[in-house]
Amino acid sequence: MRTAVLLMAYGSPRTPDEIEPYFTDIRGGRPPSPQVLKVLADRYERIGGKSPLNEITREQAESLEELLEHEHPGDFAVFTGMKHWHPFVADSVAKIVDAGITRVVGLVLAPHFSKKSIGEYEARILKARDALGADLRLTMVKSWYDEPAFVDLVAENLKQSLNGWDASSPDTCVFFTAHSIPARVVAEGDPYADQLADSAKVYAKAAGISNYTTGWQSESTTGEPWLGPDILVRLGTFAEQGGRRALIAPVGFVADHLEVLFDVDVECVERAAELGIELRRIPSPNADPRFVRALSDIVMRYSDPS
Repeated sequence: MRTAVLLMAYGSPRTPDEIEPYFTDIRGGRPPSPQVLKVLADRYERIGGKSPLNEITREQAESLEELLEHEHPGDFAVFTGMKHWHPFVADSVAKIVDAGITRVVGLVLAPHFSKKSIGEYEARILKARDALGADLRLTMVKSWYDEPAFVDLVAENLKQSLNGWDASSPDTCVFFTAHSIPARVVAEGDPYADQLADSAKVYAKAAGISNYTTGWQSESTTGEPWLGPDILVRLGTFAEQGGRRALIAPVGFVADHLEVLFDVDVECVERAAELGIELRRIPSPNADPRFVRALSDIVMRYSDPS
């Protein structure tokens, strides 16, 4: 009996015309103001007009299916589902049901658990399943930041990106970042912040790095406090303390998209230049075969062999 792997990501607009409906979906159906829309459109323009997230997610899924088919012929079918754009998670659940598959492993392309991220993807799957009245058994991967093959990948990328920098020197620091969320979510017991801190410790140890910290990025303007300090603030403090070399490791993300290509590669780069800091970023996993192997290992551990 085949198992479906539902590989999920946030989604992104494919053309400038899709930016407004995409952002409207993120806002729960409330259209953005012209001013807010312009800010977002300008950001996409700075990274070439669109995000490559959808294409990368599709490549990740195709590579994962190819690997699973090679090692476990006929046992798995991989589907992609997006939270805020096409193909939506609900549409992908319908495709799984239409294919006659009754077992699914839900795997979000975000290593750390939060009820605002992985929890919401799971809710979308269950809502779609119930709406269809389908017999679909879901195994949800709650978090996977400590998956051994993924730890090895991050550690290797860290060491390669340092490329001669001494990460034990006080003027050199590695900054592990993830997307910020409202602070109230963590205050309610969400493990997201603790998992980022733990992952930073795990990756730093694997790479032999002693001078590192964490920071948050990509905060949204919602009128309430979000987790901080923001990475831009962290860089400013680092410079004030004599810091000169910064390596950003946005380990909360596994693909190049707006939050990496603009928030790090534009905003952080510009801020570092103002501060006199030399800045580098580790490469995103994207469809790196080592990352696909990590995804395969996760699927095998969570799939039901019976």
